[in-house]
Amino acid sequence: MTYCVGLLLDEGMVLLSDTRTNAGLDNIATYRKMFIFEEPGERVITILTAGSLSVTQTTIARLREAIEHPEASEDDSIMQAPTMLNVAEIIGNTLASVRQDIDHKMNASKVSVTASMIVAGQRRGGTMRLFLVYPEGNFIEATEDTPFLQIGEHKYGKPILDRVVRMATTLEDGQKAVLLSMDSTLRSNLSVGMPLDLAVIARDDCKVTLKRRIEKDDPQFAAMSLAWSEALRDGFGRIELIS
Repeated sequence: MTYCVGLLLDEGMVLLSDTRTNAGLDNIATYRKMFIFEEPGERVITILTAGSLSVTQTTIARLREAIEHPEASEDDSIMQAPTMLNVAEIIGNTLASVRQDIDHKMNASKVSVTASMIVAGQRRGGTMRLFLVYPEGNFIEATEDTPFLQIGEHKYGKPILDRVVRMATTLEDGQKAVLLSMDSTLRSNLSVGMPLDLAVIARDDCKVTLKRRIEKDDPQFAAMSLAWSEALRDGFGRIELIS
């Protein structure tokens, strides 16, 4: 399983993914689930993936082939699409097509495959947009009312996002929020694991402003996790029981 989260803020976007893939307790591996496509200053697109590895890897491969094709056009290349809405449509159509192809091959064994994606980006002159693409190819978009999207094992990390994240949240606090959201998930679900991939896209940069891989022994992440645990225990201790 996995956990990925994206924030849409006034100052930019913050994206975080884990890297664990498992097919049983004794078959755990690490695979990148964050994919970045950019032409600095012109456009940046980041895709986070969750679900069947065969579906997500094939979808990303097809998107790359479409970009590199000598006859690539705005109808099939996410790097030529005129708007981020068109980008989401291309990714949705590709994901749905791949899922159907693999589903057809798996019919004999009566196994169904599924995957979902978070798509974030901006093109020069356009607005920042954040989408959640479903296995069927349809999608929803982050809004001012709900400025974050999650895929995978999202329930453990959602409470802090609900309480803290607003469009006015700064990029620095946004990074803190997604990392603590991931920390809560790591503590509660063994199917989510490190290392983590973090990306920040500042508004109108049209490139990844900050990209970082956080390893298991990262001292800053460990200190943040410890501080969060202590803050929760301290807050819990100060709350009076309802009589």
